[in-house]
Parts: sequence; C-alpha cells; structure tokens
Amino acid sequence: MQTNLAPEFKNTADGQAAEAILRKCVHCGFCTATCPTYQLLGDELDGPRGRIYLMKQVLEGAEVTRSTQQHLDRCLTCRNCESTCPSGVEYGQLVDIGRRIVDARVERPTVEKATRWLLKEGLTSPLFAPAIKAGQALRPLLPKVLKSKVPAATPAKPWPSRTHARKMLLLTGCVQPAMMPNINSATARVLDAAGIQTLVAEKAGCCGALRSHLGDHAGGLDDMRRNIDAWWPLVESHAVEAIVMNASGCGVMVKDYGHALAADPAYADKAAAISKLTRDLSELLPDLVVALRERVQPSATGAVTRLAFHPPCTLQHGQKLRGGVETHLNALGFKVQVAESESHLCCGSAGTYSVLQPTLAYQLRDRKLQNLEPLGAQVIVSANIGCIQHLQSGTLLPVKHWVEVLDEAIIVF
Repeated sequence: MQTNLAPEFKNTADGQAAEAILRKCVHCGFCTATCPTYQLLGDELDGPRGRIYLMKQVLEGAEVTRSTQQHLDRCLTCRNCESTCPSGVEYGQLVDIGRRIVDARVERPTVEKATRWLLKEGLTSPLFAPAIKAGQALRPLLPKVLKSKVPAATPAKPWPSRTHARKMLLLTGCVQPAMMPNINSATARVLDAAGIQTLVAEKAGCCGALRSHLGDHAGGLDDMRRNIDAWWPLVESHAVEAIVMNASGCGVMVKDYGHALAADPAYADKAAAISKLTRDLSELLPDLVVALRERVQPSATGAVTRLAFHPPCTLQHGQKLRGGVETHLNALGFKVQVAESESHLCCGSAGTYSVLQPTLAYQLRDRKLQNLEPLGAQVIVSANIGCIQHLQSGTLLPVKHWVEVLDEAIIVF
C-alpha cells in the first residue's frame, strides 16, 4: 500500500513503524473473512482492511474524528487477521499505533474516560482482591450485569512445598490471584509433579497489557520495567530456565517486551532476554507428557476426560501456538476437541473489551458457546482467565483452565 506520511509523522518512531506495516498491505481482503466484528456488523470500517484505510488517512494528515476512534475501539485486537494475511501485515502493532495517535487527538466522553481509568487502575490495585471477595460474598444479590463479572468463589488447593533442581518463574498476574487462584496453584502442582519448582517474584504484577490496551502507553511500559526488575536477579544468575505464563494474554505481552522496550537504552537488552526466556504453559506440555504419563490417570482420580477446548486468540493468533494443548492432553488420556466451526474466532472477552463493548462481546460469546455445545463435553477448557470468565458467564457447563483439569488427574504419591 502506497503511503505519503504527513510531516508531523515522517520522522517519528510510530510514523516510520506504521509506514513499514502499511506498505505490506495489498488490499486483498482475506482478513475480513476472519474478523469477528466484520462478521457481526458487515461494515468494511469494522474490519481490518477498513481500519487500515482509516489509520492510513490519519497518518497522511486527514482529520481525526470520533467515528474513527469508535471503529478502532470496536477492534478486539484478536489478531486473527494476522493469521490469515498472506502478506504478513503486523496489524496488532499498527492498531496500537493508530489508537495512540487518535486518542491523543480525539477527546473521549467523560463517562468513557472514567470507565477506562477505573479499569486500568482498579484491576491492578491492591484493593481489587478484597473487592472481589466482597462481591463473591454478595454475589446472589448482585444485578445480572455485575454478577456475570464476579466469578463464584473457588478456593485454591495448596501450593507444593518441595524443592527441585529445575526452577521456573511464574507470573501470577493482576486479576488471576483474586478471581481464579486455583489456576496458579494448579500450575505449581503440575510442574512440581514433573520435577520443576515454581518461583514467584513478589514485586512482579500486571504484565502491562491492561494499561497498554486502554491507551496508557507509558503506564504499560512502566509495568513492563517493574516486572523486568523483579525477575532480573533470577534471570541474570541463571537460577531459572524459563518464565512461565499460564494466561496466554500475559504470554503474548511478555514475549513482546523486547519490541516494546527496544528504544529504552536501560531496558532494551534485558527486555529482549526476558522475551526470549518466556514460555506459554502449553509449550511445556511435550516435557510434561513424558514426565507425567504414568501419573496421569483420569479414571483413577475421577477427573473429567471429555473436554471442549477454546483456544484463546492470544494463544493461536498472538503467539502462533496451535494444536499443542489438544494433542498433548489427548496423549495423556483426555478426549479433547475444538469446535468444528469457527474455532479461530474470538470469544469476545479480549481483556476489558467485554466491559467496554458488551453488546458485541456477548454476541461473540454466545456464538462461541453455540459452536462448542455439539461436542458434548463435560467441561470447557481454555488457556486465558479472561476467556474462562467470559465464557462461564454464558453457560452452566464448568469452564476451567486446562491445567486445572490436568492437575485433578494426577495421582498423588
């Protein structure tokens, strides 16, 4: 795509990065066929190709409007379009740049600004955990909208106490310890059973995705720097062999630290090293299958075996990890299937999207659940807390992280 950047963008890092991405686009439109919002709305401007045109116009000096902002807001950043694109257009990076530029020029309504501020500050606040506990205690009395956002209390089983020569860091996340603590403890127990000790850096927190995706670019970078500082002593001393992410949304962000902080001379090399060391939990499954084959016995432990797997967009499109969960869990005796139709489409969670764009989010959720229903599974499993909570709000079928189901099937000696 030929571009002619406006003077104000020509010599900027964002302008140059955007121009390089735009020039890869050949207008083919393959992306529209797999874009969730285009599927729902049928509007070219609510698909990747249309949004690319809008961002191109902004970068070439066209007037920036509230309408442009809304079309970019409706993008889930699922990056399905990247999986489809034959030209390798890095749409996720482009839309991040486009949103930063547009948000700097278009004033949001007061209520919208307040909502976004509450999300980025509230979900990362130390007060979030007690707020969730209060919400869970009052859950039967909450209105339906709030009730769908507050998961039922599910106490975590104990963390293992054994030490092992093999050690890995785990990012526990910002909302996961309060909302679904068993995901982290199940991860630690599964790794322990495989002879791997899980370490947690106390000062590590939100991966940076939440603030970044809500327009607080500087705040997102600060979150990344804080995590790097928390992890670096263990990384520098080679005390850990990997940094494990059991939320695929965090995984795709931490793997991008090297790119995000490439221009920061104090953190560029460290960030690149952190990204290189980061592994999604599913990437450990080949080793776990070997280590746990004799100990995973679903029939003996009473664990469920018929699973419907929803692969999060941040796993299959963001990290380009496809098929691993299904293949390796099946090798351990589970019966895992993905939806025969639209398994590539987003469930509508997309971080805070279900709060900011509830109508579209719930339409996508219901569409996803309808496609999973024919599998006749006992449990729906996924790999990201946002997807798990969002899907659970629309079904009575249990929705869990796949590592929780694996943990339940391990025989304890």
